[in-house]
Amino acid sequence: MSHTAAMMEAVPFEITLSPLVGRTDEVHRLTELVGLGTDHGGSVLLGGDAGAGKSRLLAELSQQARTSGWRVLVGHCLDFGDSSLPYLAFSEAFGRLVTDTPGLAATLLEASPAIARLLPAQRLLAGAETDRQPTDRASLLDAVHGALGRLGAELPLLLVIEDVHWADQSTRDLLSFLFSRQFDAPVTVVASYRSDELHRRHPLRAALAEWTRLPAVSRLQLDPLPQAAARDLIRGLQPGTLGERDLQLIVERAEGNPFFIEELVAAAEVSGGALPSNLADLLLVRLDQLDDAGRLVVRAASVVGRRVPHDLLAQGAGLDSSSLDQALRAAVEANVLIAVEPDSYAFRHALLAEAVYQDLLPGERVRLHAAYATALATGQADGTAAELARHARASHDLVTALRASVQAGDEAMVVGGPDEAARHYELALELLADPGVATAVSDDGDATALDPISLVLRASNAAAAAGHWFRAIALVEEQLRALPADAPVIDRVRLLQAVAEFALHLDSPIDILAMTTEAVQLLPAEPPTALRARVLNTHARAFADRARYDEAIQFAIKAQQLARELRLPDVGADAATTLARIDKDAGDPRASETWLLEAIADARASGEMASELRALCTLGTLYYNQGRLGPAIEAYQGAGRRAQEAGRPWAPYGLDGLSLSALVAHVSGDWELADRTLDVSGQSPPEFAEALLGAIGMQLAADRGEVAALDRMPELRGWWRRDGLIGITSGGAAIDLLGQRGDLAGVLAMYDDVVASVSALWQNMAFHARIRLSALVLGQLATAAATANAAERDTLVARGAALAASAVKVTEDERSQGPEGLAWLARANAEYARLRWLAGVNAPAESELVEAWRATVGAFEHFGHVHETARSRARLAAVLRATGHTTEASEQAAQAHEVAARLRARPLLAELRGLGETGTTTSRPTRSATDDSLTPREAEVLALVAAGRSNGEIAGQLFISTKTVSVHVSNILAKLGAASRTEAVALAGRRGLLPGVSH
Repeated sequence: MSHTAAMMEAVPFEITLSPLVGRTDEVHRLTELVGLGTDHGGSVLLGGDAGAGKSRLLAELSQQARTSGWRVLVGHCLDFGDSSLPYLAFSEAFGRLVTDTPGLAATLLEASPAIARLLPAQRLLAGAETDRQPTDRASLLDAVHGALGRLGAELPLLLVIEDVHWADQSTRDLLSFLFSRQFDAPVTVVASYRSDELHRRHPLRAALAEWTRLPAVSRLQLDPLPQAAARDLIRGLQPGTLGERDLQLIVERAEGNPFFIEELVAAAEVSGGALPSNLADLLLVRLDQLDDAGRLVVRAASVVGRRVPHDLLAQGAGLDSSSLDQALRAAVEANVLIAVEPDSYAFRHALLAEAVYQDLLPGERVRLHAAYATALATGQADGTAAELARHARASHDLVTALRASVQAGDEAMVVGGPDEAARHYELALELLADPGVATAVSDDGDATALDPISLVLRASNAAAAAGHWFRAIALVEEQLRALPADAPVIDRVRLLQAVAEFALHLDSPIDILAMTTEAVQLLPAEPPTALRARVLNTHARAFADRARYDEAIQFAIKAQQLARELRLPDVGADAATTLARIDKDAGDPRASETWLLEAIADARASGEMASELRALCTLGTLYYNQGRLGPAIEAYQGAGRRAQEAGRPWAPYGLDGLSLSALVAHVSGDWELADRTLDVSGQSPPEFAEALLGAIGMQLAADRGEVAALDRMPELRGWWRRDGLIGITSGGAAIDLLGQRGDLAGVLAMYDDVVASVSALWQNMAFHARIRLSALVLGQLATAAATANAAERDTLVARGAALAASAVKVTEDERSQGPEGLAWLARANAEYARLRWLAGVNAPAESELVEAWRATVGAFEHFGHVHETARSRARLAAVLRATGHTTEASEQAAQAHEVAARLRARPLLAELRGLGETGTTTSRPTRSATDDSLTPREAEVLALVAAGRSNGEIAGQLFISTKTVSVHVSNILAKLGAASRTEAVALAGRRGLLPGVSH
């Protein structure tokens, strides 16, 4: 049995070599957190330095759980580096369940068949099926969750996953899933990790941050033992044989680490008190007590890892049966190894295995890895492709390592582990770049199966499935650059097609149309092939991307015809989506919708997930552009759900569905849905996905007045050169937030930065979203004009004129404007009119100003943007009040206030408070407890008088006439009994009517 097989099936061993000293509080706290005795606990993350006693504490917890009638499953993550096996720890846990309770396991497999893919027998080289269909990651995660729930329904279940700092990405994703999903039965998950391993870029750091935010997850840090407990532990290990000086030296050297204490005590006993000067020497003291055969066995075991099965160890040690048994017994008696059922051994601590391995001579290490690779490749011991790849690579058998890496990648894709698959494929590419390896593979007849083109396409597809889109493009582009001039035409076409496919989905400077044109020209029309059908389809999409619709239609129809001839439903559905998009852009949304619904149905019937996702996202965009926000959300969410079911939520169109559904939910006023959609707690999204979702989240933060969200901008800014939507969304939010902070210079700089970045990325200065950005900045300029001096107002109006002109320029370059574009254009015009009116520069007539804002409210209401409709109503109310239409102003303000209160949009609520009347009592300023005679409006005017504002300036800031300000000032003087404005301010200060002013 192989190392991995035995590891996955082994009984979790208990650390009982030392007494549990100084951990009473930790044991009590841990049992309390998991709900031992109550069945109402939660999951726990147990952290601590290497050797701090995490395994010993978990062994104690497991024993208490079993005594209390709980079922305990244990899985370990191993330090396999790039040769990691997806879901390794869960394979161990379920493998042991099959061994111990086969009847129960059979029942679980019947209810959740996908779990079979995780069982050890399914993952070994000898037992693996050669033609296995990939498992949807979502199906696998649901199967594991369901199986654990069924186990917990029979008996309370404790699942322990140790050493998560070594976990593969798929294991982290599965833990995220379990932590974030509720169980109907008593199921508790405890995961341990080495906190001292978590350097700044360690992949577990981000996952821990997400996990600890989940309400059902607690975190427990295992600190060093206090000195008194350390002394007790030493006395327990060596009662009465150590002097005080030696004991204190051990306490100081161990620094509260129980494992180091044990080793230092053992070293002192062997050496008569002299202690090794460094950690490695300390850990190897026990090895020095063994004879040559014992040391050979321990060294051979260290090459496999912390755990090793007997049959594999025999291949590495090279001893006869009797000598091997004697050497193993000596290693166990020396507390170096521990016997683990069935027929396997483990190092007493992972640190010990690491120290022994690092102490090996280079020749020793290579020889032992070679022995294990041979044993696995020839079937003398069972193992996985990932394990074989690791040993072969370490022993410099690069041809075997290449084949095994490809097989390991394929196996990872089968169980829904694209991250691990991409790493295996990239390792294979690295090996194949060696001319000697390439020649050897070719001589063996594997050139077709293991050629660089096939491998790079596998690697790029795996990277894209994991959400690393830019990595996928980089892999193919690198291979394209390295392609020899005399390479077969088919190779170049395959690479061109792959780059174009990925680039179409991203904001990329790549000339996609040039690539697809070259591919079409290189590939002969006869005989008809599936590759040509795909190239024609991509060529049609490239034309559509450039708005060259006649050519796009021509090639899409050709792709459809070839797809029908060759029975390629995915190509047919995708070509139909392209034709539907053309109808949408050409102004025929009804035909587009018909095409898309048919494409979705065809793709779903034929199981073509990628085509279905693209069609769903295109349908969502069609609905959004029509202002049909509900159906748009439904279509986008459908794409997100389908991608999640396929286990590829971050792949192309899966992330689109998720992010765009949140964006439209925000527009529609369902901010709770937007929050839920953006909440990816515990899901560990790739960096790009996290940035995109974070940018959309910033828009919600801006509308809620969360100015601290500006702290995210430096990180998001780094993505602007790669994705325009991140730039537009986060930049627009930052404009609002900087305005709320009163930083007009920052607003203008942010606008210039966003426009420059997106224009350079898209090679288009007149991009559609520039209308919205211009409107937002015009609003900030208008607000600033209310309190600016004459010179400043001229500058503000000049900048506003340029912004207004840029918005108009966009409409000239666009074929048509949908409801969203028309609404923001109306807003830009209204804000520019407000700016000129407040500045008194080329001011519009009052009727023109009012009409501009009425048109803006109507446009946003027609589009369905709830918050922007309310914000427009607030500004319409302001101009109505300023022009004497007080009744209508109050009505508009009340409607805006209802929305702002429901959404908890604090900036909008503050803007409405500035109007004095909002249609609700809760929004009115609180009257002074000292003087009840001042109205809320008079209190506002008084505050501005105290600030030194003239009547004209107060009128501009409060959107009322100068005459009305004069009336308010006269009333204030009369009520306070003041003869002048200065005396009124002084009296108000003494009476506490002006916060912060007293005399």
